[in-house]
Amino acid sequence: MNINNIRKITGGRILKNEPMAGHTTFRTGGIADYYIIPRNTKELAGLIRYFALNGIDYFVIGNGSNLLVSDEGYRGVIIDLGRNDDTAFTMLGYEWQNDELIMDLGAGCLMSAVGRFAAKFGGTGFEELSGIPGCIGGACIMNAGAFDREMKDVVRSVEAVDKKGNVINLAASDIEFRYRGSSLMDEGLIVTRAEIALQKGETADIEKKSEELLKRRQEKQPLEYPSAGSTFKRPEGYFAGKLISDAGLKGFSVGGACVSEKHAGFIINKGGATSTDIYELMKKVREIVLDKYGVTLEPEVRLLGHFD
Repeated sequence: MNINNIRKITGGRILKNEPMAGHTTFRTGGIADYYIIPRNTKELAGLIRYFALNGIDYFVIGNGSNLLVSDEGYRGVIIDLGRNDDTAFTMLGYEWQNDELIMDLGAGCLMSAVGRFAAKFGGTGFEELSGIPGCIGGACIMNAGAFDREMKDVVRSVEAVDKKGNVINLAASDIEFRYRGSSLMDEGLIVTRAEIALQKGETADIEKKSEELLKRRQEKQPLEYPSAGSTFKRPEGYFAGKLISDAGLKGFSVGGACVSEKHAGFIINKGGATSTDIYELMKKVREIVLDKYGVTLEPEVRLLGHFD
């Protein structure tokens, strides 16, 4: 890859041989060949066009959640939209339209930050989603959800960059949302901005509800350990965590990776885990649950790089 050509496209940071353990919520992962932080959609679109024309592999991240990077690293370019407050991807705007709070959000805005701002402005409807450890862009793509609420319930429109570097705008009605997925994912689109619509509420009530939901998360989920959130998707007619728990796998470990004793749906980095530890534990859990219950658990965590 010609760095001089890249510098003509973006004035953002360009890092070489960047350790990914500092950029994922699992706190594991090897070295990425290049790590680029574009400043805005124009620069991102230019990068994607350049990579497409030159056959360069790339992967886009936000908060690094829901991601397991191989210990061997990634032989391509990581594009970061969520780790720099100086970019357009972390900008937030809002306006009231009648009784709806319309929030214009950069893809790199943390869900927790959006929740805090929504409460401050008196917009309700995001409380259930604000505890998700990710960014708006990725949440739209995977239709993230919690407490029986999903992104499809609040998204009004998105701006995205396609595989050829074209910038497109889609209304929510143009997007096919499903459980932990969407047509945005299917088409390989990179969400750069999203507009969400919330209802009018009282700040005190919104903050109280958010605190109650956070308390429920803290009581039931191992937030004190590095993880990627729920490791497996919910199988139709079942709950992944219950299947894993019923199989007697709470506390089951491979190296530093462990099935949480607090919530079996979470694999955690209990200390010194490698990505290989986590991957091998995921495989063993899947094998045991399939053997005991005939149910195949599908990973919710995305794998990046080489895994055996």
